[in-house]
Amino acid sequence: MNWLPGKERSQATVSEMVALAGVLFSVLFLSGLVLIRWVVPADPTESGAWLADPGRRGSVRFALNLMPFSGVAFLWFMAVLRHRIGVLEDRLFATVFLGSGLLFVATLFASSAVASGLLETFGVEGGLSTERVAYAIGRRTCYVLMNVYSVKMAAVFMFVTSSIGLRTTRFPRWLTYVGFIVGLVLLLEISDFAWIAIVFPVWVLLVSAYLLVTGCADRRKSVKTATASGTVPTNP
Repeated sequence: MNWLPGKERSQATVSEMVALAGVLFSVLFLSGLVLIRWVVPADPTESGAWLADPGRRGSVRFALNLMPFSGVAFLWFMAVLRHRIGVLEDRLFATVFLGSGLLFVATLFASSAVASGLLETFGVEGGLSTERVAYAIGRRTCYVLMNVYSVKMAAVFMFVTSSIGLRTTRFPRWLTYVGFIVGLVLLLEISDFAWIAIVFPVWVLLVSAYLLVTGCADRRKSVKTATASGTVPTNP
């Protein structure tokens, strides 16, 4: 039986929900992204010769199948994080928070859909001989969606989330500064370094770990306080 007072129990539960949703997103997104980066050549102008390898096609197909689940987990991360902020939420920041998060998921899904279409259309031996132009267009589109638009929206999301955390004191200063710095790097990054997208899920994982640790600490503190005041039975 949970003897925590309602308010403290609710806050601890919400913190844990934020953390678990963020961890799930980070694990799924990192797994899929690393697998794709490992298998698919980083050069968006490559000819697509890797499609002739069934093993590579299978790995990419598995990675792409993880993306819808990571997107859903990210939406839950947004929802419970916003719930944790509660009445302290500012409408201006809330609008940018929701907009950037939803656009990130939209561009993630769009790039995954284009990549999946390319995989299934050109993933046959000899399929590139007469369709090189179509493949090149699709490959470049997928690259730009993921490494430009999606990354920029992730950067904006990091900025606004860090700003909200700083204004509401929900995050410590060091965590908000990390978000500002990493978000600035993502926003201003103009090179073709494909691995830069990994920074975002790592940041989400860091935020989730902090919320999980603080949530557990708050729960223990509330139990001790309630026990000392006689609210909680010592032997429930």
